[in-house]
Amino acid sequence: MTEQQYDDPHRLASAPVVVGVDGSDGSARALRWAVRYAAQHRRRLHIVHGLDLVGVSRGVGTYAVATLPLIDSVKAAGKALVARAVTAAGEYDPEVPLTASMSGDTAAQLLIEDSVTAFAVVIGASGTAGTLAHLGSTLLAVTSHASGAVIVVRPDPATGDAVRTSGPVVVGVDGSRTSEAAIAAAFAEAAERRTGLVAMHAWSDWDTGQFAGEVTAMTGNLDDVEAAVLAERLAGWQEKYPDVEVTREVCTAGPGAQLTELSKTAQLVVVGNRGRGGFTGLLLGSTAHHLVQHAHCPVMVVHADTEETKR
Repeated sequence: MTEQQYDDPHRLASAPVVVGVDGSDGSARALRWAVRYAAQHRRRLHIVHGLDLVGVSRGVGTYAVATLPLIDSVKAAGKALVARAVTAAGEYDPEVPLTASMSGDTAAQLLIEDSVTAFAVVIGASGTAGTLAHLGSTLLAVTSHASGAVIVVRPDPATGDAVRTSGPVVVGVDGSRTSEAAIAAAFAEAAERRTGLVAMHAWSDWDTGQFAGEVTAMTGNLDDVEAAVLAERLAGWQEKYPDVEVTREVCTAGPGAQLTELSKTAQLVVVGNRGRGGFTGLLLGSTAHHLVQHAHCPVMVVHADTEETKR
């Protein structure tokens, strides 16, 4: 283990895979996926559930006499939910070490806090695509504000199954600092899974489809230049992971749509939480936004503090 790995809490041997459960179908898929992920990486799985007791109390309003019985009922239901999740996880893989906790905080607060020392945070998503409003406040808050890697477990719309064990790992590359962290995470995931890596680089964030007429001849020259840039970005990582077969793809624009298409045959898509064109206050970039809504496989959103960004 390098000195940098000692300094990175996400890489410590004690860092668990953290998964949030809430009793929904998406939560159940996330739990099943997280068990397998923890087994792959030889990590402890930590199951968490947020009760949001402040929200419960606020809902009672002025009827304080009803608050304590209601809170007791919520705690009992939460305890039973966590117990069922622990039982299910043990049935999926009895060899994976398990711990669990329940908190009065919201699920988002709990997962964001736990992400600081987690190997990765796993959270479920609905299988239906939609606007950002359909993402849910918990998923959006966690993918935006958590530390390290957050994995949004999306099912394949064709089968409803979130655990695809075939296909490559796909990574979006744009030259930003978070993109470099995503490359590091993607190579590590591909090596662990003994599969190939597809690195997709879009040299523009705009969508050519919104402009009339033909793309200019300059596009071909830019493609050559950007292909060389992509090869340079990947070179050091290919030396570090020589057994990972890499396919490089360059597209003119529209990285969200291109990565979504690649996700149809991938087992994991990896992106940075913000791209090179992101505003300072925009904690989740447009590409990551698009993927956590529309991807056909789990999406790993990597924050720049997760992996080494210097070689």
